[in-house]
Amino acid sequence: MATFLFTYSNGMFSISPEMQATWDDIMGQMIAFVNDTNADVDMAYDWVCEMLEIDSFVDNETAWDSFYDTWCSCDNRNDLSNYVLC
Repeated sequence: MATFLFTYSNGMFSISPEMQATWDDIMGQMIAFVNDTNADVDMAYDWVCEMLEIDSFVDNETAWDSFYDTWCSCDNRNDLSNYVLC
C-alpha cells in the first residue's frame, strides 16, 4: 500500500496524512469487493468513491495510481482461467 492519503475539499482530492489508515483499509476492502463481485475498474472506482463519500479522486495521480495498482493486483484480474477468449 502506498504511504499517503487524501482529503476531499473544493472538488479536489488532495494528500492528507491523517487519512492514511482509511485509504489502506478501503484498498484492502476493495480487493475483497473486486474478488467477490468481479468488478471492473469503473465499478471498483465507483465503490471506492462511495466508501469515501466523495465524487472523484481521479484528478490526484498518486491516489489513482494506488487505486489502479491495487485493482490490478486482485486475484480475479490475475486468474485468466476464469475467462474464455472467443
